[in-house]
Amino acid sequence: MPDKKIKAVLFDFGETLLNFGKVNAGQLFREGARLSYDFLKSVGQPVGNFRWYCWRNLISVRVCYWLSSITRRDFDALKMLKKSGIKRGIKLDEQRWRHIAWLWYKPLSKVGRIEPETTETLTALKKLGLKLGIVSNTFVSGSSLDKHLEQLGILDFFGVRVYSYEFDFRKPDVRIFKAAAERIGEMLENILFVGDQIDRDIKPAVKTGMKAVLKTAYTNAGKKIPKEAWRINRLSELPGLIEKINAKTAYSK
Repeated sequence: MPDKKIKAVLFDFGETLLNFGKVNAGQLFREGARLSYDFLKSVGQPVGNFRWYCWRNLISVRVCYWLSSITRRDFDALKMLKKSGIKRGIKLDEQRWRHIAWLWYKPLSKVGRIEPETTETLTALKKLGLKLGIVSNTFVSGSSLDKHLEQLGILDFFGVRVYSYEFDFRKPDVRIFKAAAERIGEMLENILFVGDQIDRDIKPAVKTGMKAVLKTAYTNAGKKIPKEAWRINRLSELPGLIEKINAKTAYSK
């Protein structure tokens, strides 16, 4: 009989590993626009009027987001910024383009928080011998998300980080779960997926053969959890839950 113990844990990003809550997207966009605009102006780039700069980028994002909803694949915000900027005469090296992407994301990064016990929880999972990874639907540059995780002191826990804009598909497409399993080097039945959205995280993870845990969040308030999954209120519940699942798995052999 195959070993079905949990050997790896994959986390969704927003409202699972990090809590953002309901945000004022318009305000955060304007703050990101101001930060990026001021930086470009400080290094002598042709940015023009701030209001026009802000509107131009807003239109670009909305068009890309609209196309994304049709194609069901996420766009790469860093590539979008570079393409739009180069067209308007902005000349930066790769490091500065990544910095621009970070400045756009920075206001949102100040909102995103981890639970107080997260570092201890991840350490406990590592001590159980588990591999840890992230699978997130996002158009935000991986360099920005990695920087955010680094600032929170948890980047090094995640040897595998799968961001959907790198693929031609995104959750709930089961291919992204399978790609993550391949990268982390474990069979699907040996992986636990932790997410906050039932339709995008839990159901497709279960469909692939993974085990799944729904983390309580505003995104699933009042929704019934699938019978194949478990529910937690805080990430700190994970080590104990995994030990119970593995013990039950071993007993049922």
